[in-house]
Amino acid sequence: MSANRPAAVVVLAAGEGTRMKSATPKVLHAICGRSLVGHVVAASRELDPEHLVVIVGHAREKVAAHLAEIDPEVRTAVQYEQNGTGHAVRMGLEALGDSGIVLDGTVVVVCGDTPLLTGETLRKLSDAHAADGNAVTVLTAEVPDSTGYGRIVRDEATGAVTAIVEHKDATDAQRAIREINSGVFAFDARLLVDALGKVRTDNSQGEEYLTDVLGILREAGHRVGAAVAGDHREILGINNRVQLAEAHKLLNERLLHTAMMSGVTVVDPASTFVDVTVTFGQDVLVHPGTQLLGATHLAQDAEVGPNSRLKDTTVGEGAVVDNTVADGAEIGAGANVGPYAYLRPGTRLGTKSKAGAYVEMKNAVIGEGTKVPHLSYVGDATIGEYTNIGAASVFVNYDGVNKHHTTIGSHCRTGSDNMFVAPVTIGDGAYTAAGSVITKDVPPGSLAVARGQQRNIEGWVARKRPGSAAAQAASAASRDARPESQETDGGQ
Repeated sequence: MSANRPAAVVVLAAGEGTRMKSATPKVLHAICGRSLVGHVVAASRELDPEHLVVIVGHAREKVAAHLAEIDPEVRTAVQYEQNGTGHAVRMGLEALGDSGIVLDGTVVVVCGDTPLLTGETLRKLSDAHAADGNAVTVLTAEVPDSTGYGRIVRDEATGAVTAIVEHKDATDAQRAIREINSGVFAFDARLLVDALGKVRTDNSQGEEYLTDVLGILREAGHRVGAAVAGDHREILGINNRVQLAEAHKLLNERLLHTAMMSGVTVVDPASTFVDVTVTFGQDVLVHPGTQLLGATHLAQDAEVGPNSRLKDTTVGEGAVVDNTVADGAEIGAGANVGPYAYLRPGTRLGTKSKAGAYVEMKNAVIGEGTKVPHLSYVGDATIGEYTNIGAASVFVNYDGVNKHHTTIGSHCRTGSDNMFVAPVTIGDGAYTAAGSVITKDVPPGSLAVARGQQRNIEGWVARKRPGSAAAQAASAASRDARPESQETDGGQ
């Protein structure tokens, strides 16, 4: 446990986010597989705080339910009216107090719409706060263009923060300052509680501003310090869909950079997208146009893409997945999938198996070395080892009310254009003839033939379609097929 373990982290997530133009609360919009507030909660957890409190307000039932799902130990406190950031923090601390919790130590305050903020940066803020003995430490960043941001004004001699001046209130000299306020702070808990009680609402918005606490503490003789973020992009907040897309791009680049530095080849990072929960083995190869989502894992030497989307899917060592959509599937080591395959939930491909071109599978367990090469649907089925399924086969699993299971044994050879009408079992080593509709169990080692015998009705086209192109072609073919002796004129 860190010596600088915070007493609490308070996440501000009560706002409506009207500029998102969405029925979804702003903090529940997602990038890289995690909600905005989910990213902030994950970063905050890296501090191992004694208490983690998220302030909810707009659509609080939705936000609270989401938080309970992603982190059941998160506490929530309600800000019924959005009366400013200071008021929001006060609601959080009062909620803890009502539970009998007396905070002693550091309270870190973060914004719920800053998904690029890292636990490492929060740790540096907390450590600097403790090392400098500050009453409050503000996380700042030096940005290329500080227009619109609150400027950090420092004491030239000590480096202490003397003020945070909003852009509209800044002098020309202050507007030249490139160090800005991030809205993230570390406070001494006891001093924070006292100062929040002194925050006034005599401002243009009639709200309690958290930044006023800095002035209150400084006037009381306490030190106000700052810690500068290493990358100014970490503090970017999300207010609209354009900023959401920009943050997604930055976070995706960060995730791919980490993957590549750990031994993954990403051919085209600009067209490759990953979630924060995706993991990789060494020497994985990812081709362009690939999306890796959810709890997807690519094992060592796996090759995925191009143009593939894998969600909650594991790809075994050395497997190749080409132009494929997979959701909740397990692809065994050395397996070959695609192109244009669709693996739905419950699909498990064994070692060195194959799901080939235009193959769809659902709730199907495929044994080692078994191949479903092309143009087939395999649903609710178990297939043994080293079996080959012929092209254009359909596992007929649904009777209109219930789903039924098909079992095909090991070392079977099934013909092309087969229909397996479940429930049905094909024994080990059995064969089925092309064009068969299999409705009964096939014993091991048997050949099943389930099709009508072919009969040819000669001359049907000439009689039923006289003068048609088909009739003319048939007539010409008949002439070409006559023996030469029948083509002589008058027996000369």
